[in-house]
Amino acid sequence: MTTPGTESTDLPTIITVQDVTLLQQNPNPDVLVLDVRSSAEFESVHIPGSYNVPLDLLTEHAAQLASVAGGPIVLVCQSGTRARQAEQALNRSDFPRVHIMDGGINAWDRAMLPLNRGQERWGLERQVRGLSGLLVMIGALGGLLVRRPLGVLAAAVGGGLALSAITNSCGMALLLAKLPYNRGATCDIQGVLNQLARQKGA
Repeated sequence: MTTPGTESTDLPTIITVQDVTLLQQNPNPDVLVLDVRSSAEFESVHIPGSYNVPLDLLTEHAAQLASVAGGPIVLVCQSGTRARQAEQALNRSDFPRVHIMDGGINAWDRAMLPLNRGQERWGLERQVRGLSGLLVMIGALGGLLVRRPLGVLAAAVGGGLALSAITNSCGMALLLAKLPYNRGATCDIQGVLNQLARQKGA
């Protein structure tokens, strides 16, 4: 963990929740905490002062974010996986100071740090686990009790999960993120960009 006064350039890519709280204090008041979860997840719970740019929108707007970010950027998701994917997208746009908060919102909550809470919803990662388990169960039982070819469904889901672990990405999560359930009213990408531009010019 860093100490008060340490510059973000001295920090590694992966930082702790304690590092983030120190970056939010002087002399780094312009640190940008960027939450890359879905809008619905953000509305359910988020770090005070953070901005929501869902992962599926981040790549499209990475260059614009690079032009208006005035300080270090800390990427946050539920547990850290999506933040790592976001870091790869931002690095392609030459962001100079990008950090990933280790453990995501889960770690922030365990540290009993402040959170803004709204209506509780299932997070995207929980939805993926639930849907994957349901499809495997349907495929396995269907293959045993109804028609053997239904067992292919369980194998396909298992293969997809293995591939997502190898590539550190999840196609099912990207698809689920597009459902109305995961599309809240919070994310206003143009509003975020305008506000960051104003802060940078202040």
